[in-house]
Amino acid sequence: MTLEHRQNPPAEPARVVVLGSRGFIGAALVRDLQAAGIPTLAVASADLDLSAPDAAAALTALLRPEDTVVFLSALTPDKGRDIATSMRNLRMGEAVAAALQAQPVAHLVYISSDAVYPFESGLVSEATPAAPIDLYGAMHRTRELMMQQAFKGPLAVLRPTLVYGAADTHNSYGANRFRRMAQKDGKIVLGGKGEETRDHVLIDDLVAMIREVLRHRSHGTLNLVTGQSVTFDELARLVAGLFSPAAEVVHTPRQSPVTHRHFDSAARRRAFPEFRFTPLADGLRKVHREAIGGT
Repeated sequence: MTLEHRQNPPAEPARVVVLGSRGFIGAALVRDLQAAGIPTLAVASADLDLSAPDAAAALTALLRPEDTVVFLSALTPDKGRDIATSMRNLRMGEAVAAALQAQPVAHLVYISSDAVYPFESGLVSEATPAAPIDLYGAMHRTRELMMQQAFKGPLAVLRPTLVYGAADTHNSYGANRFRRMAQKDGKIVLGGKGEETRDHVLIDDLVAMIREVLRHRSHGTLNLVTGQSVTFDELARLVAGLFSPAAEVVHTPRQSPVTHRHFDSAARRRAFPEFRFTPLADGLRKVHREAIGGT
């Protein structure tokens, strides 16, 4: 089901519990909520290890009926793509599901991933069947189903695509890594000719979209995408041009097949017709200023 709103006109949530509050997205969301004066309970793994045996009981004790819970906690692919990492992520999901059954809340937002989709030659939309091709994607899809089974209130499943921002720590292939390559080595190294196309979302826009979902108490599934894909070569040249002198873009022999991902953003436009994403070139300049200090 695509996203629908339970609360229109929108209103600020009574309190937001952010699980995974020290991650790249979680920390940015907490800063945004606190700046807006919204009561926020930030829960990081150092505060509560959701994979621990007693995690469900500990989380239940923190929750209130009026809360909105944003479930972000996950070991990302840079922490491992193996079975053990996937199982630990599933234990986190099990604990959150058990806590929500013991103490239902007003609204649940699960931050999933576009990794639940296979690479398609055509447009991907919320109607595209989830068919993950690796353990990370399968883990997110399983946790989506866990939340759907355990929580009977309004549940929003959000599937962001590649996110970029100065505070990113994942360093996955894309804008963040390209900037670091250019800063360190004066060049950006691409696999093959960088023909693959991807959609990229600025962290500020992602957080603003999550907050709109909170304010509308939305439920259903939404891909957090701009609908505009570019090749990695185009992306690398935009990043390279931010340096003076411009960084070199280097192509290397391809090690993996070319894949593309294009999104149909019609559902997002229907849900939030006034929302405008930051153009990619403008977003990259902003991140560059934040990370490099105007170099």
